[in-house]
Amino acid sequence: MSEIPAALVKELRGRTGAGMMDCKRALQEAEGDIEAAHKLLREWGAAQAGKRAGRETTEGVVLVRISGDVGTLIAVGSETEPVSKNEEFQAYASRVLERVESDGPDAVSSLEDDRAELIAKIGENVVVRGAARLEAANGERLAEYVHQPASKIGVLLKAEGGSDEAGRRVAMHIASAAPRWVERSEVPAEEVEAERRVYASSDEVQSKPEQAREKIVEGMVNKRFFAAYPGGALLEQPWIHDTGKTVAQALEEEGIRVLAFERFDVGE
Repeated sequence: MSEIPAALVKELRGRTGAGMMDCKRALQEAEGDIEAAHKLLREWGAAQAGKRAGRETTEGVVLVRISGDVGTLIAVGSETEPVSKNEEFQAYASRVLERVESDGPDAVSSLEDDRAELIAKIGENVVVRGAARLEAANGERLAEYVHQPASKIGVLLKAEGGSDEAGRRVAMHIASAAPRWVERSEVPAEEVEAERRVYASSDEVQSKPEQAREKIVEGMVNKRFFAAYPGGALLEQPWIHDTGKTVAQALEEEGIRVLAFERFDVGE
């Protein structure tokens, strides 16, 4: 088909958002078959996605939503900040959120064609950096927090007891302090031992009397590893709202117990 009607090019562009020249070329190769041309554009988009796969995505957006007893948190990364505010990028992120909410984190792969099309349109790498879904049973509550105005860090929390406001304060702490675990019993033993070896061999410890070294090492592990932030175990950390107490002490006062959490940061 040598001459492609402008109306057909416009229709394909309206469907896909691809550039006019790409739409025209796809229609020419598909001999005017708009469905075949659409398929070609998707294939070209996938090829471009492959070429851009190695590019860093340190910008982006985090979205979170709680609907009844289901909470969903996703992070979608882009290469630059302007793209993260792009309407089509935001629409794609919303589709990811909805798909994870309905079908779980593994369902992100079903939107791979959408991601490839978006990459072809905007000319940047786009990556789903994280996807999580938590369900609350009877007596449990969900809480969320997204750090504004950038919306780059988000937290989804499952807990029992307390209040919605208490849950939100805990989520805010997690966003800021970035714990890796809820409590120290969850920390792999090999990681704890590795930390002990590092501290034990340090000049700081080796310069102390031998009989005091073991106690010093344990103190360092407690303070610099378990209570560290970023990192560490949530319950061991100083409470960001009042650093004179630990998170465990604050939660006991609030009557709330953290069961699980997810935290995403598009900049990490």
